[in-house]
Amino acid sequence: MKKIMLLGLLAVSAAVFGCTQETQNKFSRSFQNWTGTDGVLNIYAGDKLVARFIKIDKISTAYGTEDKEARPYRYGYGVFDANHNMEVDKGEKKVYFEFSDYSTNYIFYEKP
Repeated sequence: MKKIMLLGLLAVSAAVFGCTQETQNKFSRSFQNWTGTDGVLNIYAGDKLVARFIKIDKISTAYGTEDKEARPYRYGYGVFDANHNMEVDKGEKKVYFEFSDYSTNYIFYEKP
């Protein structure tokens, strides 16, 4: 199962990073629309889940203040799910997060 998830992640990453910025933006918007307003972001170190954010309404691309150029990271707000149980537990709060487009293994999806 882990190998299938990793292969899927690699395939999606290759498809997205092989596109132009405009195509990536269109893909990103359609992906956000598909996930609705209850998204989940899983961050991996290899095949190990190291962080999970839940209740995400969208993930945005960062842009420069003056040059308006897209930056190589995404950001958003979500509840940090410390124990990875997909529930908002006592003490788990909504936080701001960022992750790199180049070096972060992640999967963003609608909460099942």
